[in-house]
Amino acid sequence: MKIDAVLGDITRERVDAIVNAANSSLLGGGGVDGAIHRAAGPGLLAECMDLRRTELPDGLPVGEAVPTAGYDLPADWVIHTVGPNAHRGERDPALLAACFTHALGVAVAVGARTVAFPAISAGAYGWDAADVARIAVAAVRGFGDAEAIDAVRFVLFSPGVHRAFETALAA
Repeated sequence: MKIDAVLGDITRERVDAIVNAANSSLLGGGGVDGAIHRAAGPGLLAECMDLRRTELPDGLPVGEAVPTAGYDLPADWVIHTVGPNAHRGERDPALLAACFTHALGVAVAVGARTVAFPAISAGAYGWDAADVARIAVAAVRGFGDAEAIDAVRFVLFSPGVHRAFETALAA
């Protein structure tokens, strides 16, 4: 599996699946979540609302992942995962790593071979970018079904976060 990191806009990535740093409601929000919902169009919100009515009435648990269609995005799939919120005391590295491994497991299940990730839990959820990068890179490198994924790209929103991921990838 090829792994790289770029500075950019995840909503423009031409991959099979992009990962959404969602909130548990799946109904959109700020940051990456809001950008993905805006770029995907109203079909994404409608599908997320349907998931809440049926499979996830209490919302998506932290560390879990669920797929939806990509709608108006270049990606066929959006894989939603809820990162741990450090401001709420959710500081377990294993829970953050689960976001990446569960999202990759969902990617394999839907047949996505190329996946783009944001820096889940960095930013509004209060995790340090270097910690997120180290945990994310280790989780992706250690993914058990790596041969089913051709490429993972970390698409980062700021130069500082991008540098953190470049450092983690070089280690």
